[in-house]
Amino acid sequence: MSGLSSNTDDSLISEADEPPQRRCGIGVASLSSILSFADKIPAKKVIASDACIAKTRFPLSMKSARFLRKHHHGISRTQWNDWHWQYRNTLRQAADLERVFHLSPDEQAALYHKEGGLPVSITPYYAAQIDATNPTHALRRTMIPVMAETIHSKGEEEDPLGEDNQSPTPCLVHRYPDRVLFMTTGQCSAYCRYCTRTRLVGGCGRPLYARTEWEKAIAYIQEHTEIRDVILSGGDPLTLGDETLEWLMQQVRDIPHVEVIRIGTKIPAVLPMRITPALTRMLRKYHPLWMSIHFTHPDELTAETEEACIRLADAGIPLGSQTVLLAGINDDAEVLARLFKGLMRVRVRPYYLYQCDPIQGSSHFRTPVQKGLEIMRALRGYISGYAVPTFVVDAPGGGGKIPMLPDYVTGHDENVLHLTNYKGNPYQYPDAVP
Repeated sequence: MSGLSSNTDDSLISEADEPPQRRCGIGVASLSSILSFADKIPAKKVIASDACIAKTRFPLSMKSARFLRKHHHGISRTQWNDWHWQYRNTLRQAADLERVFHLSPDEQAALYHKEGGLPVSITPYYAAQIDATNPTHALRRTMIPVMAETIHSKGEEEDPLGEDNQSPTPCLVHRYPDRVLFMTTGQCSAYCRYCTRTRLVGGCGRPLYARTEWEKAIAYIQEHTEIRDVILSGGDPLTLGDETLEWLMQQVRDIPHVEVIRIGTKIPAVLPMRITPALTRMLRKYHPLWMSIHFTHPDELTAETEEACIRLADAGIPLGSQTVLLAGINDDAEVLARLFKGLMRVRVRPYYLYQCDPIQGSSHFRTPVQKGLEIMRALRGYISGYAVPTFVVDAPGGGGKIPMLPDYVTGHDENVLHLTNYKGNPYQYPDAVP
């Protein structure tokens, strides 16, 4: 069938500079309004590709193949694997979702709720991984709104982490002494319903960051020599075109006291075909470069995601995962063990397990902290230590990440420390005397 054609030119080689236009609610924002300064950024000469990377053919998993055949009949595999095509055909309107999913009354009510809120955006690839008939499916609950989002519970805030109060320029959050968070854009390819920056992302609350704001942020970093680590976040930096992203990375890399650049993204999980050979060639010019990828559930570990992670790892980029603990989605030790072990197989080291931040309308996502501690105790010792992340609470009001640890110390008598191991067995350690 044409939807599963396997022409010899099917390798992923689309390298256009910018993503296509995007929608926000009912209105449409043109690309020129998203990054009007992109055409002013000088293009850089692209180095020759490695033959092994250039010839890599992007995979098509079974779920993706079925979705392509059912909903995009006649679209070639080459088009499907073009991230620009994926972006243009993203599901954003209620009608788009109704065409693909059997929506529950709760989902329908939320989609047509007059107050709106965080927009909906699901790439065709990610939609293919979601159960079309089951509203309790883990990935579906993270993408399709329900009316519980309209309930604002006690303690929930629009900006629960106090980022706005620690923002010296519109793009930056300077919370820790030696590092800054650089919010490059307000757009993502898919919007998680529990997003900490619901107030900013999606293009509805505020415009995307302009060049003047980027330049102010760069100037701030230049002036503050204590900053050695810059985290490019957003939104999602990988929704930017290659040349735009490289221009920014070059500006940051040229600052002498900046030692490390990090990128925070969910792209490999929701739009893995964005990880093109051209992108990886560009990124590896800016080492030391690290990447934190937001993974939620083992259902995200597909052939496509594996290929994206392998390309990044082969480019020499250390990969870590950041997972949010979500009620009824991944708050289960067995589910998280499958996720973390699967990530290790694709060379992604589980880094953080976050307690869900108390954004407005998040009560249906949040678990008791004790649940996370129980999961950590169930993981430690039963899976590789490299596969066990640090469980943290990002303290409300800008206090930063505070690790939450199960208590393995049961007592301390003089120079004897009483401990329990991962099985609950008691042990004594001869502690040093001060």
